[in-house]
Amino acid sequence: MKNIVVGTDFSNSAMTAMRHAVALAIRSKASLHLVWVKTPGAKSVEDENQSGAFTSHSQSKLQEWIDLCKKESPESQVNSVILEGKVHVEITRYANNLPDSIIVMGAHGASGFEEGYIGNNAYRLINNAEVPVLIMRENIQINRDLHKIFVPIDISFETLQKMKLSIELAKSFAAQVYLFGVVYPNNNESRHIVNVQLRHAADMCDDANVRYDAELHTVSNNDVCSTILKSASDLDANLITIMREEQETDFTASRNMRQILSTCPMPLLIIPNRNAFSVGR
Repeated sequence: MKNIVVGTDFSNSAMTAMRHAVALAIRSKASLHLVWVKTPGAKSVEDENQSGAFTSHSQSKLQEWIDLCKKESPESQVNSVILEGKVHVEITRYANNLPDSIIVMGAHGASGFEEGYIGNNAYRLINNAEVPVLIMRENIQINRDLHKIFVPIDISFETLQKMKLSIELAKSFAAQVYLFGVVYPNNNESRHIVNVQLRHAADMCDDANVRYDAELHTVSNNDVCSTILKSASDLDANLITIMREEQETDFTASRNMRQILSTCPMPLLIIPNRNAFSVGR
């Protein structure tokens, strides 16, 4: 991880995201990029002077946030960028042009991703991002120094892609990885596949000299999201890593995505399914 892109609208939710991004930057020695996107409907004015004043105000706010970042992490390089267009398009385009990048964003409101400026755009961004996205709700009160990273492992081959960044974060924070084997659907073949996947994930942790525990858990379709979230909370994890999957057979599929995103009590790291590296079964 070399570059951390923080999407902001200067809300409390965005402040929460920025503070977590600073913690990541300190541990990984990555550069911070604070990005504000001026959308076509962000300011309905005809007068160019008024529009200019609006942008100038945003530049001033960005400078305030830069100062806060540098106060917490004096050694980090902090950049600010103002873009114009659709939020999810511009932020993902900016992050895609940076090497080894990750996007950090917040979501505000009791309904999570279903309404609100950042909420709607964060959900679109997650579905379109080519880089990992770290997302969190506004009212998260949690230790920013990672101590336990909860990693669900399912039957999909792509599930192991989430291990690379999970291990990198675990090494940076000296954290423990908790491998949670999700047996669904409940049959012998699924159980066998998940056991194989867990062994691969454990080997990856061993190779990286990262502490880990592993558990196999059978869940039903209606209980997948709630089981994942309850288990992570019971273990006092402060980060969950999931894949962004497209197949409806996987628990992170779009039909469950809003549920887990809008109710997750801790930061959630979403890895795009890109077959970035191969792992033999």
